[in-house]
Amino acid sequence: MLNSNLLRKLDMQDLMVFVAVYEQSSVTDVSEALFVSQSTVSYCLKKLRTSFEDDLFVNTRTGMRPTYKASSMYGHVQKILESINLCHAGTPTFDPMAQPVTFNICAPEYFEQLILPRMLKRFDFDDLPVMVNMHKFETDVPVEELRDGSLDLVICFGPHFHRSHADLKSRMLLEDDLVCVFDKRATPLEPRLSLQAFTERRHVFPTPWTSTTNMVDGWLARQAQKRQIVARSNSYSAALKMITGTDFILTLPRRIQRLLTNDAVFNHCEAPNGLPGFTLDMQWSHNVDQDSANLWLREQVIKTCAELEAA
Repeated sequence: MLNSNLLRKLDMQDLMVFVAVYEQSSVTDVSEALFVSQSTVSYCLKKLRTSFEDDLFVNTRTGMRPTYKASSMYGHVQKILESINLCHAGTPTFDPMAQPVTFNICAPEYFEQLILPRMLKRFDFDDLPVMVNMHKFETDVPVEELRDGSLDLVICFGPHFHRSHADLKSRMLLEDDLVCVFDKRATPLEPRLSLQAFTERRHVFPTPWTSTTNMVDGWLARQAQKRQIVARSNSYSAALKMITGTDFILTLPRRIQRLLTNDAVFNHCEAPNGLPGFTLDMQWSHNVDQDSANLWLREQVIKTCAELEAA
């Protein structure tokens, strides 16, 4: 906001006149340089003097001499004009065709299975020299790597699974829920498992990240219940192999279940009432919020998620 209502009456031409008079010390020279009349220059000076409550320039035999206040203002006014020019020029647009580029993304397997393959197919179809390095999501959001630029994006689950940070920006990409998957020969008859049936079965648990807690066990604890886990796997595919030929249960995101399970081998039913769903979120550093390459990458992720929602 402006400190004085008088400043509202100024426009860009007034500031240009200020800089020109400071540099050239002559109303005549300023008039010719800016292609305006001398009366216009004089009018601008009058507005400037009124707005800043100072003479700003004193007419002497050697030309217009700046006052102390004008001298202190000069650098600031220059920066204002430079900033306006930058706004007009806009941010340089990232061109993925210009040269090979590598992006570093930290994400759980969910992203690698569901979203990354679609993105890569689009890059390949468009013949873009884009490479994506995936980093495994560990215990929490790698904040320092986002801050120092070694990671471009972090994809994580939400809401509220990880600590928030004031200097990180976030966007929800999509929503999903959980379903219960079985070997086809061990599928229960009911279309939705009861809480009792859910806890009586032995579970294989695919670990999306290194953590002592997870959404399923956290929810069970709030119901004063717990489940028996017979194995923890590093991937959804490995977990599916572990339940083959057994009566084990595997709780999977619905989108992953649709993507990876073979109907000839596996069946599924709805999870117990109340088991919460989740979101997939994208986080990036405030430092690269307006970076054109990072912005382009985020747009590709958002576009791919929108395609999934529409499918």
